[in-house]
Amino acid sequence: MPEPKFMYGSHYSSPGYVLFYLVRIAPEYMLCLQNGRFDNADRMFNSIAETWKNCLDGATDFKELIPEFYGDDVSFLVNNLKLDLGKRQGGQMVDDVELPSWAQSPEDFLQKSKDALESNYVSEHLHEWIDLIFGYKQKGSEAVGAHNVFHPLTYEGGVDLNSIEDPDEKVAMLTQILEFGQTPKQLFVTPHPRRITPKFKSLSQTSSHNASIADSPVSPAEESFEDLTEESKTLAWNNIAKLQLHEQHKIHKETVTGIAVSCNGSSVFTTSQDSTLKMFSKQSKMLQRSISFSNMALSSCLLLPGDATVISSSWDNNVYFYSIAFGRRQDTLMGHDDAVSKICWHDNRLYSASWDSTVKVWSAVPAEMTGTKRHQFDMLAELEHDVSVDTISLNAASTLLVSGTKEGTVNIWDLTTATLLQQVPCHSGTVCDTAFSPDSRHVLSTGEDGCVNVIDVQTGMLISSMTSDEPQRCFLWDGNTVLSGSQSGELLVWDLLGGKITERIQGHAGAVTCIWMNEQCSSIITGGEDRQIMFWKLQY
Repeated sequence: MPEPKFMYGSHYSSPGYVLFYLVRIAPEYMLCLQNGRFDNADRMFNSIAETWKNCLDGATDFKELIPEFYGDDVSFLVNNLKLDLGKRQGGQMVDDVELPSWAQSPEDFLQKSKDALESNYVSEHLHEWIDLIFGYKQKGSEAVGAHNVFHPLTYEGGVDLNSIEDPDEKVAMLTQILEFGQTPKQLFVTPHPRRITPKFKSLSQTSSHNASIADSPVSPAEESFEDLTEESKTLAWNNIAKLQLHEQHKIHKETVTGIAVSCNGSSVFTTSQDSTLKMFSKQSKMLQRSISFSNMALSSCLLLPGDATVISSSWDNNVYFYSIAFGRRQDTLMGHDDAVSKICWHDNRLYSASWDSTVKVWSAVPAEMTGTKRHQFDMLAELEHDVSVDTISLNAASTLLVSGTKEGTVNIWDLTTATLLQQVPCHSGTVCDTAFSPDSRHVLSTGEDGCVNVIDVQTGMLISSMTSDEPQRCFLWDGNTVLSGSQSGELLVWDLLGGKITERIQGHAGAVTCIWMNEQCSSIITGGEDRQIMFWKLQY
């Protein structure tokens, strides 16, 4: 039987390579490995630059760096033991490791190595290394394409030792496996997602779940304003823990379920399980209108562009269009067989989620464009689920939709083809809220189980999961930091990179059920089971 083909006879990780670096602090192990003597002086760990060049250009040198390069102990770089490590061909004695010109000292070298490891560049490319060492490019055709094929004995399961009857052959095999390198266990068979890194430029023009991107080019002045806006958003999210309650108003008789705000911020529209749509004046702090469409609860609301129409979804299976200018119901979309749980809107398209196990996409031509008093609705797609759909959200470009179900599954859909891309069962119980990150690479979901999960859109992999002691009913996030509304009424600030809650802010006397943030990320409104809406301001 012919020996399997491989590209490299040596390996990047072996005892010999580790001792190559550590000879100055563990000489006894090197002497044991080399039968009582040190290696040839010219083959010792003499210089960072030489070692780098050999790995870069040499056909047989694949040493990987060891953890000591990113620690605080410089002993492995300095010949503190005054070992006689031999004389090189040029007559130079082997002593301390020669450092690069950019390193002022061994301590400076290690510090700069650590800084490089934590840099944005490494963070942005870390998944590529994972693919090679632990992932889908470790074996098979992907490994061949990536020039990443090592000797078969270096792989787990590369040889069945129990099938070898000759004891000498078995010992030889074991020795080769132990002494000449082992490839780690393959952990992933699909591309690993990118690491979540701080982004100072956002694709989204708003922090709400239903964002949109301007298609037209921007002028230099507009671009400068946009840069300023992004800086203000970053500053706001960096100080989100400094949120302070500004005012609060009890305007409903039951739980508040939805919040929408006019562009100028003067009018706040809310829906509630008391079956009413309310219009509240921010300036006069007075309730201006109370509208009832049926005797069933309203589940969410949004304002159409132009601030002329408010849309509300209802548990009576309908979606209602309310004209602010005329003060009356303008239209009713009877599109579902059970309660409508959530609605989104983008570019004259309505997205409606329902307990009838569907999400429907509608073309909704406004009444003023049809020449009639009514909207024209056409169903463009029906995204079928196995169980009730409780929440949906669009990505910034409205090309993707994420849905959360009653049984804890998060589904990611391609809206251009109306196909299911990913189905991730990641909650035990109802998914409370979902949203894409501003760059559309990740989805965050919260559930009744208290979990806050981050999912990679491309692979469907659950890349982060944090748990609180209570359900998180709603949230906002910028891709790195999460502001969530809890079952107990607190607002929680989560650091995704650190994987922890950094702040708890006292709020409602009952669950926080909905949350809204303005474009500058400086003003927040929450609604809760205590029937109140609360206005929050950032103080920094």
